[in-house]
Amino acid sequence: MKLTFTIAILLIVFKGYTQVEISGRMTDTKGKPLYGASISLKDSYDGTTTDSLGNFSFNTEETGKQLLQATLEGYASFEQIISIAGKPIELKISVKELITELNAVVITAGSFEASDKKKGTVLTPLDIVTTASAEGDVTGALKSLPGTQQVGETGGLFVRGGTATESKIYIDGNLVNNFFYSSLPGISSRGRFNPFLFKGTVFSAGGYSALYGQALSSALILESTDLPERTEGSLNISVIGIGTGIQKLAKDKKSSWGLTYNFSHLGPAFALIKQRQDYYQNPVFHEADGNFRIKTKRGGMLKYYSYWSTGKVGYRSEDIDSANLKNAFNLDNVNTYQNLNLRENLGKGWKLSTGLSYSTNIDEMENELQDANETRQVFMNPAGYAFKNFSIVKKSHYAQARAYTEKKLKGLNAVRFGADYFYSQEKNAYTDYNGAKSDFVITDQLSAAFAETDLYLSKDLAAKIGGRAEHSKLVDEWNIAPRLSLAYKLKNNGQASLAYGVFYQNPESTLEPALPGAGYAKAAHYIFQYQKIKNDRSFRAEIFYKAYQNLFTTTNDSYGRTVAADNDGTGYAKGIEFFWRDKKSVKNLDYWISYSYLDTKRKYLNFPEAIRPNFSAMHTASLVVKKFVLPWKTGFNAAYNFATGRPFYDIRFDGLQDKYVIADKGTTIPYHSLSFSLNYLPKLGKTDSKIFPIIVMSVSNVLGQQQVYNYTYGSITGNRRPILPTSRRFVFVGCFISFGTDRTDDAINNNL
Repeated sequence: MKLTFTIAILLIVFKGYTQVEISGRMTDTKGKPLYGASISLKDSYDGTTTDSLGNFSFNTEETGKQLLQATLEGYASFEQIISIAGKPIELKISVKELITELNAVVITAGSFEASDKKKGTVLTPLDIVTTASAEGDVTGALKSLPGTQQVGETGGLFVRGGTATESKIYIDGNLVNNFFYSSLPGISSRGRFNPFLFKGTVFSAGGYSALYGQALSSALILESTDLPERTEGSLNISVIGIGTGIQKLAKDKKSSWGLTYNFSHLGPAFALIKQRQDYYQNPVFHEADGNFRIKTKRGGMLKYYSYWSTGKVGYRSEDIDSANLKNAFNLDNVNTYQNLNLRENLGKGWKLSTGLSYSTNIDEMENELQDANETRQVFMNPAGYAFKNFSIVKKSHYAQARAYTEKKLKGLNAVRFGADYFYSQEKNAYTDYNGAKSDFVITDQLSAAFAETDLYLSKDLAAKIGGRAEHSKLVDEWNIAPRLSLAYKLKNNGQASLAYGVFYQNPESTLEPALPGAGYAKAAHYIFQYQKIKNDRSFRAEIFYKAYQNLFTTTNDSYGRTVAADNDGTGYAKGIEFFWRDKKSVKNLDYWISYSYLDTKRKYLNFPEAIRPNFSAMHTASLVVKKFVLPWKTGFNAAYNFATGRPFYDIRFDGLQDKYVIADKGTTIPYHSLSFSLNYLPKLGKTDSKIFPIIVMSVSNVLGQQQVYNYTYGSITGNRRPILPTSRRFVFVGCFISFGTDRTDDAINNNL
């Protein structure tokens, strides 16, 4: 018994003497101690974690060569073979911090990104439909962000001193040429597409990526949704129409298809809300779309989207050149859009993105000069009245093919390169008062190649360097456009960004007949931005300068028709913008404030000199507030938009001076508009329900404030008339019902 006890004691003592201490310190490459790192010997139970000073120590009975491992989330792993031979081992471990999407700087100069994958989310689909002044329109919501103008007399985005044609919109990388409904004289048009089609939104007010081109001012880049979470149906009924749809998810959740149809008739709404125009054909629209989504075996996605719509409208308005005559204008439109995209993983870090799109648009427009009895009038004295009787048929075809590859390098570094091909054909047929016809066809083929790289020098410093080259068959020359963006991460979640880029654009098709052999218009962007995002609060300030060259200038006849053109115009736009959003300070309250200062002048079209264009205001500001009251199951939303007065001009050719002169000019009154909406969720909290309605009511310009968008001038008499909203205010009431999917949690989380 004594012998056994003695042997046991000796074994314990011997065992203790065979243990070896392994100790040391773990830091990052800058010498900062790392807390909580796991230190261990592979295939053993021996190890420990580092303390707040990065120190570690543990004992082991292992001998010989062993693999020591050190790991900490967000840092590169560490491995080292050590020889354990009875003596203590002391190590100094230094590891590099990994650059991940969660901690890396984000390049944002010039752009607002609203994606479900990236930091810096600004506007989600629910933000868009619940912004009171947006009226459910993607671009309407963007007008509450800095950089955009409150232009209410036509459609499109006017950004930082640029025209609507200088802003382009893309869906899944493919250009959408007719994103907006066809314009009517003096009446704003809205976007055709439902905000819930898109999961990500990047609005670039300048300095955008080399993957896109042919836009002097800005790019709105929309990414469509992938597979739905479950099969769902929808029904909407409102004062302007009715619609229904279905999204069917396959049982294996690897594919889906969907169909929607909407019918709109504004007659009932116009009967209650008096319009300034006298509608003899109330606006009527039929719209349908279809889609399918297929997940590939390699984790990629095949998407197809198809859209079709028809629209009719006709109205009379007082003729500006006479006291008792009217212009009867009507428009018939047919629009189609097809978009097929494939994203595929090729392996070894390579990804392929391809896209095909095809769209058509037919506008049949007719204007007739009528007397008080609505009878057509044709007379040549005074000269020019007869030409108010005309018809125009515009037929457009657009196609695009796009492909690019992307290679993920170490960390978040990446390189991508690819090519675009665009085909466009626009046919315009004009018939004057006596049946004389004239037409022209503009066809172009534009080829482009681009390359771009993301370089993360550290988690605090990143660069995006790229370039784009384009060749237009119509212009018959190449352009090369360099792009550069830098971002540096500051302390306390702040960052500073710089962007520079050169951008080119073809002449507008309406100018082409008078502009043979013209080159590209050109703009150079310089942008500096500071941004800070923390705890559901966002602040950004941006300074920009934009220099224009080769803008298109025109010579018009006495009836305002372009008869000659050139591209020797110049201009600039500079300013500063601020944006603040706060979803933290007050429970269930979300608000944002934006402000823009814009100094811009340009010499283009028939401007006799460089002047401020009539679509730009010097100061614009918006306040958007959203509050959800849970006991009432209701969200309350308000938006106030402000802009200082815009300039207006009567520019006419002076035969005595043989040049264009400004015959009259002025500034409109400031623009004010308070909009309000509420969203009531009656089934909130009822988990057994399969029907989830949301009742929506919105009112634009609640206070009925006077608004003058701009002024127009008669081509014959020079009479001046204000361009006003179609009505003092507009009221919308509707019910949107989802079957099978409860969207109320999303609504609350996004502060309806």
